[in-house]
Amino acid sequence: MRRPYFVILLVVAIACASCQSESGSVMQAVEDTESGQIILTEDGNTILRYNYKTVYEKDALDTLPANKYAVAVNDTFMANPSIYAVPRSNYIHPIYGLYGEMLTRDWSKDHPHHRGIYWAWPEVDFGNKRGDLHALQIVFARPTGKINLQSGPAYSQVEAENLWMWGDTIPIVREVAIIRAYRSTPQGRVIDLAFRFVAIKDSITIARRDTKLYGGLNIRMHTPIEQVISFHTDSANMMPQRSWSDLSGLFAGAGQPSGMMVLQHHQNPGYPGEWIQYPDLSWVQPTFPASGTRFKLEKDQELVLRYRIIVHSGFKPDNDTAALLWDAFNSEDTKGLMFSF
Repeated sequence: MRRPYFVILLVVAIACASCQSESGSVMQAVEDTESGQIILTEDGNTILRYNYKTVYEKDALDTLPANKYAVAVNDTFMANPSIYAVPRSNYIHPIYGLYGEMLTRDWSKDHPHHRGIYWAWPEVDFGNKRGDLHALQIVFARPTGKINLQSGPAYSQVEAENLWMWGDTIPIVREVAIIRAYRSTPQGRVIDLAFRFVAIKDSITIARRDTKLYGGLNIRMHTPIEQVISFHTDSANMMPQRSWSDLSGLFAGAGQPSGMMVLQHHQNPGYPGEWIQYPDLSWVQPTFPASGTRFKLEKDQELVLRYRIIVHSGFKPDNDTAALLWDAFNSEDTKGLMFSF
C-alpha cells in the first residue's frame, strides 16, 4: 500500500529530531518571565503552553458559556460546582491548531476543574483515605522547580518534575512529565507525551471514577461546529493491535476543519486503554488503568505512560492513514524520549 503523503511528511519531521541542536533554532521552549509557565513555539508562534505554575480563575482564557450537558447520576459535583473552581497547575493549555485556532479548553463553566490536557485520576487512595487529583480535591500536583528545556531546529521540549501533595503538605508521588513538540508540516504537527510516576509513600493506588469511567490522560477540547468524535481499537487477536482516537470539526478562528488525534503506545501497562467519550463536553480519552481495577504505585517500580498527539488539518484521517501513524509511533525507539531526572 502506498504511504500517504500526510504520513510521509510527519515521519520526516520526526526523523529530523536526530539532528537536533541549538544552532538556528526555530523550535523554542522558554519560561515566561511573568507567569513562570513554559511556552513551546515554532518561528515565534505559540504551539502550546505547559502550565507548570498555578493558574487562577482570573487568568482563565475561557469566557464561553457552559456546554449543554446531560447530568448523569454519578455527577454529584454538579450540585455545587463552585468547589471545583480551584487554582490548578501541571497541565497543557492551550494547544493551538495549524491555523492558530485554540483546540483545548480550561475553566469551563460546566466543569470548572477541566483543564485542557492533564494526567490525573479521580480516585487516588493513600492508605484508607481518598483524594481526587482530577477534580482538585485533597491531593494536588505541585511543581518542584526542577525543569529542563530544549530548543532546536527539529523540536522543542519541556521536562518537569512535580510532587503529588496530600492535603498540600505530604509528598506521596514523584512525577516527571516530558512534552515534546515537533516542527509542523502543512498537514499536521506531532506532540509526544511521556509520564513517569514513582511512589514516595506506601499504600498508594490510582483508579478511574468508579473504576470504570474517566481517568488517565484527560482531554477537554473546545466544541467545534460539525464535531466528529471517533476511536478505534483492533480486536485482541490482531497483531499489531492498534489504538487511536480523533476529535475534529470547525473550531472558532480556523476557517476550515481541523482536529486532534491521540495514539496509545503499546508498551503502556494494560495496553490498550479503554476509550471513553463525552460528546457533550467535546471529550474523548484513553483511560488507565483497566476497568474494575486499582493500580498500585510502588516505591521501587516506576509507572511510565506514553502517548502521541497529532494536531491535523481537515477532518479525521482515514483508517489506513491512522494505522500508519500508529505504526510510526510504535516502531520508534522509545529511548528517544528519555527522562533525565
